[in-house]
This record gives sequence, structure tokens and C-alpha cells, in this order.
Amino acid sequence: MTIIKPDITRLPGTGLVIGADRVEDSSGGAVEHRYPGDGSVTGLIPLAGAHEVDAAVRAARAAQPIWERMAPPERRRLLHRLADLIEADSERLTHLTTIDNGTPMMVTAHGAPATAELFRYNAGWTDRLEGSVIPTWPGSNLDYAVEKPYGVVAVIISFNGPLIGCAMTAAPALAAGNTVVIKPSQLTPYSPTRLGELALEAGIPPGVINILVASAQGGTELVKHPGIDKIHFTGSGPTAQRIVTDAVANMTPVGLELGGKSAALVFDDIDVDATVPALLSGLINMSGQGCINATRLMVQDGIYDHVVAAAEKTIEHIPMGDPYDKTTVMGPVINEQACDRILGMIDRATEGGARVVTGGHRMGDDLADGFFLAPTIVADVPNSSYIAQNEVFGPVLSILRFTNETEAVSMANDTEFGLAGYVYTHKLERAHRVADKLQAGNVWINDCTGIPASVPFGGVKGSGFGRLGGKWGVREFTQPKNIWLKL
Repeated sequence: MTIIKPDITRLPGTGLVIGADRVEDSSGGAVEHRYPGDGSVTGLIPLAGAHEVDAAVRAARAAQPIWERMAPPERRRLLHRLADLIEADSERLTHLTTIDNGTPMMVTAHGAPATAELFRYNAGWTDRLEGSVIPTWPGSNLDYAVEKPYGVVAVIISFNGPLIGCAMTAAPALAAGNTVVIKPSQLTPYSPTRLGELALEAGIPPGVINILVASAQGGTELVKHPGIDKIHFTGSGPTAQRIVTDAVANMTPVGLELGGKSAALVFDDIDVDATVPALLSGLINMSGQGCINATRLMVQDGIYDHVVAAAEKTIEHIPMGDPYDKTTVMGPVINEQACDRILGMIDRATEGGARVVTGGHRMGDDLADGFFLAPTIVADVPNSSYIAQNEVFGPVLSILRFTNETEAVSMANDTEFGLAGYVYTHKLERAHRVADKLQAGNVWINDCTGIPASVPFGGVKGSGFGRLGGKWGVREFTQPKNIWLKL
């Protein structure tokens, strides 16, 4: 298989989107972007430094009162217009997202429509954030509370879903009347930059949406900026700890959507052969680089060997290879460092007694120049082991054994994370009982078909706090203001 070279003539200008301007020269230096499919350099990306961060925050602050005071139907119209342009630009955005992180076009083709839907759904909330009249005593008084935006929101997203990540966070913040400074990962600069261009084309006032591709140092400058009124971060726990520490100086509130080590509890009443494809989705989807991916598969004794054997057989038929081949299901991981880290975790697991059923190596031949890892199944994994307790963020499925429901729930909850959980059973009472006991912000029963824009999404414990999606996502970016009048 020959890997198709990415068409870099279709890339957006690599400048930063600050207010109405595209800034080409930056104070934060520059970095090469490498296409994960073949390791080739696609461009030199300017990075925001302190100067550009300050300019973007100032632009956002200047635009925020205009955006907040704009009639809600007009704000809604502009967000719908942006959604229309995203859909019209869908083919290019698909191409850009594949260049960004190597996700196959079969997957990225869904990104632009999902992004447009997030903006459309949240646009509907522009005139639906109602206040409350509150009873008071003693005496005759009038007291009411209204929802007010924070002001300027710093949105920091991860590399695995750059376009949807922007929309999941920025769309509800914008609907609530905030302006945003979005910092995508320097690993995935292109699709977020194009989103910033489309926002200006839609007629959204300059400064309402700013895009700052930046290094970790640029992110620190953004978090510490006194002009930021709220921060929302999507990424890893260690980075979140640094962000929270840096935010303390200005007492800036922080929302966190962090990683997971999501368990899928598989009970012995299921049809194994019919269910195994769904059980493998955790390592297949985005090559395992998803925060909600079920990569800790817990299987009941009676069907354990059957599940392991069926999973191994199914893995052999997963189309893996060129991200631009529309039949490819699995692509590369993000970069060389990720390859080394993931292989190191597999080696550590085998040293601890686990068994590699299939995979566990870098792909060769035509895929050797890219960052391709063979889909890997590791069986007989102790729940206390490093690989069972830490997020791999790669195409690795750990399979563990349990005897009964009580043990399964205990094992699933025995982790610092609490983002997602999965239950596979045909017994309705058990499904609800187990779902209720799982310490996770989101639970799927017998399948996972994504995260609709209308539902609350977020984690507990080490997976963060706050929610995106639905009314909860919009209120993540508002705060109540109480007004009391003596009559």
C-alpha cells in the first residue's frame, strides 16, 4: 500500500486569527507540523507568544460587550451562518483534519457535520437562558436572578478531535454571550485555523472567536492572563494540574474535561460473536486516541476465553493503512513520541505477567515511515497493573477477568478516573443496576454511538469536573446574578 501524500496546497494560511487579522509573524517561534501518515513536514507553524496572547485577549474583551448585547436572534443567526459555512466547507475540513492528526477520512468525514450540528444546537440557547423570580421575606420585595456570561473564555483543546473539540466548548460559550480565545494543540493547527477563518466569513464580529496555535508556554501565558474570565481545558490530568495552579493567581475559574480509563463490563449472557466488534471499538476508533474509549475490557469468567479468541480473530480483518483511502478504518497515532510511549506501556505490561494476544509492534513495509502501531490486545491483565490504571491513548485493549457483578463493579471503580463506563448485558435490571453503581459521568449500555449535542458530557474524580452539552453545557459558561429591589 502506497501512502498518499497530503495536498498541502489546500492548507489555510498558517497565521494566527486575532480579531480581524491573520498574524504571520509571531513572538512564540515556530514548529514543523508532521503528517502522521508518513512523517512528512506539511508546514512551519507560527506559535503564539505573550504578545499574540495579549492581543487576542484584548480583541476578545473589546468584542465581548458587543456580542453579549447583540439581540439574541441576531447572535443565533450568525451562529447558524457559521454552521452553514462549515457544512459547505465540509470536504476541505475533512481533508484538513486528516492532515492534522492522521485520522482516516472515513472518520473525519463526520467531523464537519457534527461540528455544524454543535453550533446549530447551541445557537438555539441564545434566547432561552431564562432568569428566576425568587420569593423573599420579610416584607414586600422583588428579587430575581439572571444568567450572565463570564466574559472572555480561554478554550484549550487536545489534538485528537481538533474541530469537534473547538465546537463542543466554544459553541455553548458563544451562545451564552462570551467571546473565546481558542488554543488548539500545535500538533493539529489546520482545521481550527480554518474554523477561525469561517467565523469571520460568517460575519461574526472580529474578536468574538480568536485562534491561537501555541506551545505549552503560550498556553501558560493564556491561562495566566488577567483578562481571561474563565478557562476550559480538555486534555491530560498532569497538564490540568498545572493549569489550575497557574489560574489561582487571578482566581480564574476552570472547567476540566480530562482523560479516562473507561471500563466495559461484559457479562456472560451476551452473544459474544455479535458483540465483539463493538467491544473492539475502544482500540479502533481514532486508533485508541479517545478519552471515552473503552480500553479496559472486563469479561466474566464463563465467556472470557471466547471473547479473547473472537477479538483476536476480528482484529485481523480491520482495514488499517492510508488515511486517505476511504476504506481505511484505522490510521496512525499522532507522532513518534506517542509510538514510543505506547510500546513502552505494552512492554511494561508483559513484564508484569500480562499476555500479548496480537499486535504489540510498529507497522512496517509501506507504513514504516508513518506512526502506525498494530492494533494490540493484552490479556490476563491484573487490575492493579500500570496499563490497567493509566490511559494508553493508543490502539491497545486490555482484557481483564471477573467472576460476578459485585467484583466487576468494584474493579471498574478501582481507578482514579471516572469519565465513561460501558455495560454489555441482555438483563435489563442488571444494566440499570450496574450503570447506577459505576463512578462515571457517562455510561453506555450495549453500544456507544457518540455524544449527542443535547446530553451532558463530563467526568468525575480524576476525569475532571463541569459539563459540556445540552443546557448543562451552556450554563457551564454563565453565572447567576441576583438583583434585589425593596418595594
